[in-house]
Amino acid sequence: MDKSSNIIHWATRILCILAILFISLFALDSFNPELSIWQQLSAFFIHLIPSYILLTLLVIAWKWEFIGGIMFKVIGLGFRPVIFIHNYNMNHSIWMSLSIILAITFPSTVKIKFSNFK
Repeated sequence: MDKSSNIIHWATRILCILAILFISLFALDSFNPELSIWQQLSAFFIHLIPSYILLTLLVIAWKWEFIGGIMFKVIGLGFRPVIFIHNYNMNHSIWMSLSIILAITFPSTVKIKFSNFK
């Protein structure tokens, strides 16, 4: 594996880990001083469910790259209508909603690694 291919190979994994960490930050809003510690912890772990799912997908993609690539593409394409409708209802702008889709789902649907089948 040459150097540029190796950089791309590890960059995809690192970006996925960073995306999971970013999504995990949103679970911190589950802490509320009006709730007991057990209610706060249960809410925190429930808010981390998307991170658990993405972490599982990352482990699968790490072990089997082709299957993982397909899974991330399906997720990226599947969430496009949901994200578009949600953002369009918030800002009523088609172009802004499309740009948000481009920013959020485009990285998971682009083919980054070109492999030669030997």
